Amino acid sequence: MGLPEVLARIERAARRAGRDPSGVRLVAVTKGRSPEEIREKVLAYGDFPLGESRVQEALPKIEALSGATFHFIGPLQRNKAKFMGRFALVHSLESLRVAEALNRRLERVLEVLVEVNVGREPQKHGVLPEALPDLLGALGELPRLRVVGLMTVAPRRADPRRLRAVFAELSRLADRYNLPERSMGMSEDFELAVEEGATLVRVGRAVFDEL
Repeated sequence: MGLPEVLARIERAARRAGRDPSGVRLVAVTKGRSPEEIREKVLAYGDFPLGESRVQEALPKIEALSGATFHFIGPLQRNKAKFMGRFALVHSLESLRVAEALNRRLERVLEVLVEVNVGREPQKHGVLPEALPDLLGALGELPRLRVVGLMTVAPRRADPRRLRAVFAELSRLADRYNLPERSMGMSEDFELAVEEGATLVRVGRAVFDEL
């Protein structure tokens, strides 16, 4: 597919939903990609944020791609807290213990998204929707964290109606708590996510011509 086609599909999906396409940002998922691939397939087209899920892989890329913006999108554990200051946005905060570790380690305010397990899948990360109010309240007491939105990972190989319901629920939750960012949608389903209110879509394989 490639990045230009991904952007075109994002624009079309936004317009179908009556949305301004500029309200949707592409996060290019670069796990497993070399700096050379990233320059050729992503940065040649503009300054798109790069999504990484493994700290040990991300840190050399942050050095090699000076000036690029990196988002952390993988499971977040306390032992990774000391590295999160290298990222512009963390998509995957799901526990107060990890948040408190982050707050202790950070030297600046970090913007974060809370990961919500909207699909209630036992194998997935994320807080359940009913636990979200308490977690958001506790996070509001941590001065070095600023919650700006929510994130979810939709069920794999689900039918479009199920996917749409998951994305719509995340948007409703974000609206309820007055949070502007909704990180949802990946290579297989980003158009549905955009139609249901995504502001950030995390797309890897489609950007790198693998779909």
